[in-house]
Amino acid sequence: MNEHELLQRITNNPSIFGGKPIIRGRRLAVEHVLGMLAAGDSVQTILQCYDWLEAADIQACLVYAR
Repeated sequence: MNEHELLQRITNNPSIFGGKPIIRGRRLAVEHVLGMLAAGDSVQTILQCYDWLEAADIQACLVYAR
């Protein structure tokens, strides 16, 4: 998946978290995922916490942050 395709997974919805970037329209902010990674959580741990989340979503968060 290229960067453009990954970034399609990041959306903004003014009615969710005040328009902060979220993953695929869900109530999971990009900043939350990045915070979990920064705290040392593994990708596998994050995926276990959110059963709908895909590894590409986490990669999209990293691309977005870059």
